[in-house]
Amino acid sequence: MLKEIEEQPDVLARTAFERLRDEEGDVEFEDGFAFGDDELSSFRRLRFMAMGTSFHSALLGKLMLEELAALPGDTLNASEFLYSPRLPEQDALTVVISQSGETADSLRAMREVQARGGQVLGLCNVRGSTLDREADHVILTHCGPEVGVASTKAFFGQVVALYLLAVRVGRARRVLDAAAGRRLLDDLRHLRPKLDALFGAEEQAATGRAADLLEPAAGCLFLGRSLNYPIALEGALKLKEISYIHAEGYAAGEMKHGPIALISPEFPVVAIATPGRTYEKMLSNIEEVRARGGRVIAVGVRGDQRLGELADAVLPVPEVPELLSPLVNVIPLQQLSYEVALRLGREIDQPRNLAKSVTVE
Repeated sequence: MLKEIEEQPDVLARTAFERLRDEEGDVEFEDGFAFGDDELSSFRRLRFMAMGTSFHSALLGKLMLEELAALPGDTLNASEFLYSPRLPEQDALTVVISQSGETADSLRAMREVQARGGQVLGLCNVRGSTLDREADHVILTHCGPEVGVASTKAFFGQVVALYLLAVRVGRARRVLDAAAGRRLLDDLRHLRPKLDALFGAEEQAATGRAADLLEPAAGCLFLGRSLNYPIALEGALKLKEISYIHAEGYAAGEMKHGPIALISPEFPVVAIATPGRTYEKMLSNIEEVRARGGRVIAVGVRGDQRLGELADAVLPVPEVPELLSPLVNVIPLQQLSYEVALRLGREIDQPRNLAKSVTVE
């Protein structure tokens, strides 16, 4: 798992860079993605379906497509789709996301969409997988084999691919002009060197200080808003999977609607508070936790003095455009989960009761 966490800067390059058409401000996928501009413009709604970690990337995909392509969407747990009403599918595109391409619930949902007359775009990491073969269109993430059961680099590759998809659809629908597309692609290219800053000695020491707070805890809360709400969910899932500490991810605005009752010095809170439209609101959430005696681990931009004064420990990240912040913010949460699990003596690469690919419903 540690090896795969550290491969993520290279995953960015493998998933994205050969697909970027910088001059045009656009993206070109391989032959498995055969949509033209007219067809992409004809869709009126988007549906994302996935399970587990892939569901969290689906949540991000929905937000990115809405922002860059003005295409409304919804996100469903794939196992629940079979019980949904049979609605017209002709104006909808369904994106099914699976790391392995063999997830049983996701494959069954894909086949149900197709049986109802809809089109499926598959997003996975394994060429020749069932999803790769049976989806109407496919985007491969090119992450390389992922051995650790708890996904890290495959999730990262999915989010990168969804960002590319959002640019492609935004250009096709003429929501983005060439100049806007160039800026978005330039942001992605400049992200690669910034990721290296997440693996230095200072960052490792910060992870250790944060782990000191989590290691003795029986449970904790992860909070995020907007684009970083799915990262809060993913951070909580990673900690559960490999440390066996109970963790819940919440939209931070929900904290006062129940979870605040859990706050105590023995119940740490992990808050994602990087610059953007939700920054001030996240600081307010952190103040609420501190006012009730809670301990706070924050993911924040390096050198943020306001956050440093509020939080008990800060996991520092470089400042990046808000739309790319999930890619940066997820890495210290992966590192934190790894460090806590290592201290507790867990079997990190093969956690109990889990399998890499869930091939039964």
